Amino acid sequence: MSDNQTSSAGDVHSSSKHSLSEEHVLENDVEQTAEQATEQKTHFGFKQVEKEKKASLVANVFDSVAAKYDVMNDLMSMGVHRLWKRFTIDCSGVRAGNKVLDIAGGTGDLTAKFSRLVGPTGRVTLADINLSMLQVGRDKLRDRGLVSNIDYVQADAEALPFPDNHFDVVTMAFGLRNVTEKQNALNSIYRVLKPGGRLLVLEFSKPTSEQLSKLYDMYSFHLLPKMGQLVANDAESYQYLAESIRMHPDQDTLKGMFEEAGFEQCDYQNLTGGIVALHRGYKF
Repeated sequence: MSDNQTSSAGDVHSSSKHSLSEEHVLENDVEQTAEQATEQKTHFGFKQVEKEKKASLVANVFDSVAAKYDVMNDLMSMGVHRLWKRFTIDCSGVRAGNKVLDIAGGTGDLTAKFSRLVGPTGRVTLADINLSMLQVGRDKLRDRGLVSNIDYVQADAEALPFPDNHFDVVTMAFGLRNVTEKQNALNSIYRVLKPGGRLLVLEFSKPTSEQLSKLYDMYSFHLLPKMGQLVANDAESYQYLAESIRMHPDQDTLKGMFEEAGFEQCDYQNLTGGIVALHRGYKF
């Protein structure tokens, strides 16, 4: 074989290796781009949306339902939501002089009870990212004469605007599933709790019985949107409610997220067969 032939064969071999290397790099780039695109997405109900858009989509839901929120809660749960909240309050250990943060406090059901428990020497902060809900809650509580020891703050649970080690108790009822980065919210809550403080999260969860789960699905996807349309003139928001519940972490997953944030002695108690669960964790 001549020198030219040898050189040509070497060039072909080198070119082939170069081509394969470029293809490998291209494949890696495509995979990385796909992973990045996935990381930038989150769920809004069953839909996949850009992470930065979820907060505004959730805000639209609550702007729409705020005026009828309490009525719909009573209808949807047949009043049982009041028992779930009462149990949460009983488990909170809130007492006179405490500082309490009620995140996603909405129309103020928990805040109203905490206001009486902490008394004149304590303070309750009702925080909600949605201004419409916050205004409805403030007006309702002021109409009841609860004005002296309650603050109202529009706040994002993922970046709470409060000092470190500030609150004795933090509660969040039916709000965590609407948060884009739930772990960030738990981390933020941990930061603002005092050592010895506790977090209670009351949230829809996963039914423990397959039969109950099927009945619950039928109710959620067939009846809830119709009730929403009839009472609040908004079927779509209640379709989102049903979907958001199914996308929320189950009981054990959420317990693990508590622990990842630093909480200790974490546990949960299923209510109404696991349709709702109360999660608890302590900061020591």
